[in-house]
Amino acid sequence: MRIVVTVKHVPDATGDRHFAKDLTVDRDDVDGLLSELDEYAVEQALQIADAADDAEITVLTVGPEDAKDALRKALSMGADKAVHVEDDDLHGTDAIGTSLVLAKAIEKAGYDLVISGMASTDGTMGVLPALLAERLGVPQVTLLSEVSVEDGVVKGRRDGDTASEQLEASLPAVVSVTDQSGEARYPSFKGIMAAKKKPVQSWDLEDLEIEADEVGLDGSWTKVDGATERPARTAGTIVKDEGEGGKQLAEFLAGQKFI
Repeated sequence: MRIVVTVKHVPDATGDRHFAKDLTVDRDDVDGLLSELDEYAVEQALQIADAADDAEITVLTVGPEDAKDALRKALSMGADKAVHVEDDDLHGTDAIGTSLVLAKAIEKAGYDLVISGMASTDGTMGVLPALLAERLGVPQVTLLSEVSVEDGVVKGRRDGDTASEQLEASLPAVVSVTDQSGEARYPSFKGIMAAKKKPVQSWDLEDLEIEADEVGLDGSWTKVDGATERPARTAGTIVKDEGEGGKQLAEFLAGQKFI
């Protein structure tokens, strides 16, 4: 079974993130890492592979040179090989363009099952699994808290606010998993050393037969028209309870339209 896990190298959420002049995320002034939500996808792929007789896990990312760090983290967790799609013309590509690049790369790599996180921790759109399934022409089973594969069928549980659903689809298929699917394993020293020897292929747009005008800022279906910096944090309001504390608190919350 050929499992492809899509992962993303994202800016550290604890860093000082801001936009560049072209209103894309400035990734040069903040450290990057493997998106935490994608770690759950890698973990589920590893568990499925452990239960299968013959499975190979390929981790796939689209991004600049630093994106290889996300691949190395996934490889150190236990994935078998990696594919890095890198091209200067990809700068500014939106989710729809990214889905085109990923779909072409997945088809080129070969797959039976594609696993994604529920969203990236920078864009948090959560639409890529559905876009991938549409482009690949296969079923999607998304937002799973539990997933398994047996006899050519992927099965999983999707938990909602009031009920849980049991879903399944025949392979090939695309699934996405939530942060409730199971804690991701921490790479061991042995895994980190082994990751350095695992193959990482590099492809560009030409390799995937994609024209430059289909991606990048000019090829994007969505655009950011403007952005303003988050206001500086101000001192909080202290309510001293001298018998009227509850009333003052309620008035404050109502004034802020919290209640």
